[in-house]
Amino acid sequence: MAAGDDSHDWYAGIPMKRTTIKISEELDTKLRHIAAQRNGTLSEVIREALELYANGGPPDRRRFLFTAAGASGDGTIASRIEEILAEEWSDPRRS
Repeated sequence: MAAGDDSHDWYAGIPMKRTTIKISEELDTKLRHIAAQRNGTLSEVIREALELYANGGPPDRRRFLFTAAGASGDGTIASRIEEILAEEWSDPRRS
């Protein structure tokens, strides 16, 4: 395809632009391995990776913002749980 050429290839009914990228041998090997595992093509794997990257990650990736909400910073809580519960349950304010 010549520079400035706006013609497209078609894939699954979608117009696609052809491009060339330079990658390391190691990355090429990894991508080809993924394609073989999926019985797909190298182009499909690269297209999917670029879509994910451009869209900020996998669409089903969930970010749990509350995961650190219970972090006390006290690394002894798990080993002292019985003691802590006994103190809490015997608290006269709970009666």
